[in-house]
Amino acid sequence: MRLRTLPWLLWAVLLGAPLLAAAQSGPADAAAALPAEGADAAGAADYEPVRQEFLYRQALQAVAENRLEDAAALLERFIIDEPRHAGAFLELALAHCGLGNKEQALKLFATIEERFQPPPGIMEVIQQGRATGCARKAERPASWLFSVGRGRDNNVNQGTSNPNFTIGTGSNQSTRELDAEFLPQADSFSMVSASYVRPLTSRGTLGIVQAAARRHDHLHEQDSNSLLTGLEHSMTLGRWRVRATAAVGLTTLDGRMYQRQHQAQLRAAPPISLPENMDLAAAVNISHVAYPTRSTYDSNTVEASLILTQRSQRAHRQFTLSRLHDHGKALRPGGDRDGWFANAQWYTALRSGLYADANLSHQYWRGERNYSPDLIEVARRQNTTTARAALQWYVQPNLSLHLEGRMVRNRENISLFQYNSRALQLSLRWDNL
Repeated sequence: MRLRTLPWLLWAVLLGAPLLAAAQSGPADAAAALPAEGADAAGAADYEPVRQEFLYRQALQAVAENRLEDAAALLERFIIDEPRHAGAFLELALAHCGLGNKEQALKLFATIEERFQPPPGIMEVIQQGRATGCARKAERPASWLFSVGRGRDNNVNQGTSNPNFTIGTGSNQSTRELDAEFLPQADSFSMVSASYVRPLTSRGTLGIVQAAARRHDHLHEQDSNSLLTGLEHSMTLGRWRVRATAAVGLTTLDGRMYQRQHQAQLRAAPPISLPENMDLAAAVNISHVAYPTRSTYDSNTVEASLILTQRSQRAHRQFTLSRLHDHGKALRPGGDRDGWFANAQWYTALRSGLYADANLSHQYWRGERNYSPDLIEVARRQNTTTARAALQWYVQPNLSLHLEGRMVRNRENISLFQYNSRALQLSLRWDNL
């Protein structure tokens, strides 16, 4: 199969499989479909507990994500067939209370008391619910983070690691030495960044805003600003857990517009059995990057990924493997590109208030044709390895110090683009997490 066909095939699978499951099974729960006519009675009996268990798990997931309307609808379906499930009645009562449906919540609290004779701990929860008056809860609080810091980078301009380069072909080939401005230049910098995430609905929609600015002590032509805004929506289609994201980003360099980005991503977790605390998801990401001052470098990238996540009480690990295709304009040097990307990330709590995280990634690109006829008569091959490690220490509950080191090694078959860099940054962070 041609590489450029693979992302579109996965895109079709990701869209088609959940939608097909939803069409066959109803909008909220594929497992809720009735057995086919004439199905074996014993098989239907075995099927029913599985269906109900899945329905209840969906409802608890909706509660955890603060999608109270979805949770209430799922729980009401569940208790039709499980009228003795005390936990489902309590979750339903609390969901209605959180939605401001006072009359329904009070009736359910009374039903729980009469039918189940709850223990003191549950009675305390019920009394707390009544005491609130069941006024509609505000959406899940917004989360924010603000950071200021200082750092140093030994190659701010991504200067080439080889001062000599060769151009031309045949008898016209010549080797030249680059000017100093194209060689690595070190500088210190100050930075400030902020992020804000706010629930927009009770059905799993988030609004996202991120901004950052970086100022160098001497190389001001490398000063940058960035802004990203986006929407994210989580939902269930059949038995698939799906998350859709759309974002727009802007970047300036030396005070001038450098880059505009448009991005859309669909991530879906299939209903397969995995070891406890492990998740597998597939994702398709489509992005368009425009360079206002160098329009021939504009790109359209399709990325198809598999993401494996493993969680334990103290650690979080994630592994990503992606196939890439980048379609550019006809005049872009090197033409279209194909490649792949791999990333391993690790996050852990070392002790109370002290956390560590690290990641190692590698990206490979292969150009489809010679980079520049008569000047650089070779198709570009790019290998970029990035290693990063960080420590975060909470000196107060919402105030932390963040120390991060990063190394990049960009190896290419065109020496002009080879570079290595190392950076160290210390930041002070405030958050409400």
